[in-house]
Amino acid sequence: QVQLVESGGGLVQAGGSLRLSCAASGSIFSINVMAWYRQTPGKQRELVARMPKGGSTIYADFVKGRFTGSRDNAKNTLYLQMNSLKPEDTAVYYCNTWPLTIAIPWGQGTQVTVSS
Repeated sequence: QVQLVESGGGLVQAGGSLRLSCAASGSIFSINVMAWYRQTPGKQRELVARMPKGGSTIYADFVKGRFTGSRDNAKNTLYLQMNSLKPEDTAVYYCNTWPLTIAIPWGQGTQVTVSS
């Protein structure tokens, strides 16, 4: 079973940048689409970016132009470069497949806090 470990979060001022990583314990090469999600307290988890195995990343409107998602299948790792961060980007960020499958459980996520 593939397990996911997110890292790279932290506290940053508005306008700053962070780079998140998601390390998979197994191969993600065969997974067609991997994705980044985020969740804030009291809200449902929302999709941030989808990264197809052989195509361009697709972004949610609220991060388009600011975030860049990528995947390194050889390293079984996903990345999310976040620039021009806003306070409303504050959330716990997770990676997983898209669509979701019960075969891969959620990791612990990584907290991103953007101060104004």
